[in-house]
Amino acid sequence: MAARAHGAVRRWAVVGALVGTLVALPSLVAALSADDADVPAAELRDAVLASADVGFSGFAVSAGGLSLPVTDQLTGVADLLSDRTTMRVWWRGPTENRVDVLTAAGETGVHRDPGGTWTWEYEGLAAVRGGPGALALPAAPDLLPAPLGRRLLSEAADGELSRIGARRVAGREALGVRLVPAEPASSVARVDVWVDPATGLPLQVEVVAAGAARAALDTRFLDLDLAVPPAAVVAFTPPPEASVGTAPDTDDLLAEAGRRAMRVPLPGELAGLPRRPLEGVPPAVGVYGRGVTLLAVAPVSPRLAGGLRRALRGSPDAVVDELGARLSAGPLGLMVVDRPRGGAYVLTGTVTLDALAEAAAALPGAAR
Repeated sequence: MAARAHGAVRRWAVVGALVGTLVALPSLVAALSADDADVPAAELRDAVLASADVGFSGFAVSAGGLSLPVTDQLTGVADLLSDRTTMRVWWRGPTENRVDVLTAAGETGVHRDPGGTWTWEYEGLAAVRGGPGALALPAAPDLLPAPLGRRLLSEAADGELSRIGARRVAGREALGVRLVPAEPASSVARVDVWVDPATGLPLQVEVVAAGAARAALDTRFLDLDLAVPPAAVVAFTPPPEASVGTAPDTDDLLAEAGRRAMRVPLPGELAGLPRRPLEGVPPAVGVYGRGVTLLAVAPVSPRLAGGLRRALRGSPDAVVDELGARLSAGPLGLMVVDRPRGGAYVLTGTVTLDALAEAAAALPGAAR
């Protein structure tokens, strides 16, 4: 009996060791040596920006460590930026791709075409059609290494870039380029992008907050096939048994800001960051900054502000003073600023708490 029990323990020990090895495989593979190449950082950036039309398919995983306050409006974003997200992707181009998000509860597919997106919930047999929006809250496809790497490097100046060697990602040798933002208001210490030298495709992206030792966001391919997937795999038509709905044009918070446009214009600069002219953005919404250092400001109703204010004030790490309530989660800052005549401003972006306070003090009509 004792011998049989000992044998069972040994078998389960072997199983446990195998499972542990499988879980560690991505890290073990990444640790293998990779040959570096004498490619300047600016040249790697240019290759990344030219890679949007590179076709591919594969598996990717995004791991976030941001503890955002949870409200009715931000539950999805909080989950996305604090959890591990596994994605299967087929990419024919920026306006023709498909991303399936895989969870223990099921699978959700996002199919993009030139006219917008279809979101298909397999288990619920529900299809939702959405149009292209100027601003929207982050979704799982936005965390894929390829489009995220391009977006983060899109406005990087030569002086903000440096090379950081090479590593293996998804079984491929990848060259590293580091972005250190120049803006004093930035809460991002660095962004590391690992690039396939043959195609310029970003294979892994790590975002590290100021003062942090570990990445607040790490997204990478685990498996990658550099071939254009068939159009039939990407296209989507709702099946006859599906329920079909239409998504709102923008997120509720932004739509509310557009309906509540203020007569007093927002400043042309906040916290040392210039306002960006963005087509399709409601006039009441201000977006400031450049590259990875961005700040968004929007007026909201008392109803929307109340839930977010309570969530912020309930956090032990929040700063609450005469300017409002503010909190940082990794490189992401969030703040609610009250207005004397009702409603509030919501400020969010990759800026420091001091930058949020400076911006709040400069807003017209804010309670002080």
